[in-house]
Amino acid sequence: MKKTTHFHHTLHTVILFWIVCTLCLVSPLLLTGCGSQGSKEGGEVIVYNWGEYIDPETIDRFEEETGIKVIYDEFETNEIMYPKLEAGAAAYDVICPSDYMIQKMIENDLLAEINFDNIPNSKNIGQQYFEQSRQFDPENKYSVPYCFGTVGILYNKTMVDETVDSWSILWDEKYADNILMQDSVRDAFMVALKLNGFSMNTLDENELAAARDALIAQKPLVQAYVIDQVRDKMIGGEAALGVIYSGEAIYTQRENPDLEYAVPREGTNVWIDSWVIAKNAPNKENAERFIDFMCREDIALMNFEYITYSTPNVAARELIEDEEIRNSKIAFPDLDQYENLETFQYLGTDGDALYNALWKEVKSE
Repeated sequence: MKKTTHFHHTLHTVILFWIVCTLCLVSPLLLTGCGSQGSKEGGEVIVYNWGEYIDPETIDRFEEETGIKVIYDEFETNEIMYPKLEAGAAAYDVICPSDYMIQKMIENDLLAEINFDNIPNSKNIGQQYFEQSRQFDPENKYSVPYCFGTVGILYNKTMVDETVDSWSILWDEKYADNILMQDSVRDAFMVALKLNGFSMNTLDENELAAARDALIAQKPLVQAYVIDQVRDKMIGGEAALGVIYSGEAIYTQRENPDLEYAVPREGTNVWIDSWVIAKNAPNKENAERFIDFMCREDIALMNFEYITYSTPNVAARELIEDEEIRNSKIAFPDLDQYENLETFQYLGTDGDALYNALWKEVKSE
């Protein structure tokens, strides 16, 4: 705006103020424009989620339908996410952690209770998933299920000609430099612990030492410790075997029909990722509107089709047109057919420190 003389600027302001006030008195219909009500219309919501874990179009639609601006940030592991939230380095509203990390966040008073009156679409989530959530959110006060699945072995049928039904194949020397492991302390130790018949939540130092030794013995055979990259490497035929989340397995099979997924007989992790709200969330009501929107069946379907991770949204599952996917044993497994399934639990500060120290030993060898 061009500068004016102080006198003209002041006179203009006084006249404008008089006109606006007169209009407000004359017409009650204009009152909404005279107060501060309209200035906060929409607002924003700050979301912290896993990489490539949402259909970007759903964010666009949320913004269009609500007028709320989404500020979106991504993390690669729970262990990267947690310190950032704990330190208050950024004021996030909605976060999507995994089971055991939600338990840790509840115990450390980092989460706000959710007002489910503001999330009517949570009725679309199957009750079994809320029941499963009680393992880490005992009263279902802090979390709304978003995705669930198993961890298993993805293998290339042109490179592996034997039955894949045990974690032990990841220690087979004939697959040296053709094995991909998860670059995540709990996921890596889960494999080694289950291989030895132990709980993946053990704090027994002898059991953990045996798992550490197994991972160190396996290390010369491992091509790489990866997270998201396991998907692309397996699609490209760069490895024969990889530890992968079931949702990624569905996507990889679409891209490369030579890939197959197996849950080992020794048992595995059944995981659940859920929406939570930070205790210091600057936009709690907007956070609840965001979660409610993500629970809407058409939006949940869009996210399932985009990320291919299993949805606990029963209403969305009914909308899946592809019968093969709707009945997929990878996407929606009958968990009763497997034994020794567990969900990760938070093991306390000392437990975390113990696992991290042993993982450091594995990585430094």
